[in-house]
Amino acid sequence: MAKDSNFSVNGPDTLGRAVLYIVIGVAIASYGGYDYVQQTEAVRNSVEVDATITERSIETDSGTASNPGVKYEPSVEFEYTYNGTRYTGTKLYPANIGRDYETRSAAESAIEPYERGTQTIAYVSPDEPGDAFLKNETSRAPIIAIGIGGVFALIAALSAVKKI
Repeated sequence: MAKDSNFSVNGPDTLGRAVLYIVIGVAIASYGGYDYVQQTEAVRNSVEVDATITERSIETDSGTASNPGVKYEPSVEFEYTYNGTRYTGTKLYPANIGRDYETRSAAESAIEPYERGTQTIAYVSPDEPGDAFLKNETSRAPIIAIGIGGVFALIAALSAVKKI
């Protein structure tokens, strides 16, 4: 690697950076854990409401230089009423961490049942009625975040131990 690089093959160049990377890894894993608990509670406590699909699309992300490759994220917008108040929702799953797909056809199949103008069932947590979702199941996205953050923190911790 170049001499001006902040990260070597063996980990961060200094103990301070290693500690910073540990904190970042733990933060990512913690957010994944928090999101997993939140979505599990939302599924457990949800109630059904009638919803109407208003928009549907596939968003494309071409990645970055460090993470090349196209990802496809399905997007659905729907309207629903809960306790007399009208809301607009955009979530397929209760997780806050978005779910993306490797192929366009996989993303399309995720939103296939949700044609614009159709009636469907949405799920609402009574504690957060403005945060409805269409699929009353948990997403793997928070688990992936926990894994990525954990591995990141572990590599940084091993590097920090070498620096001591």
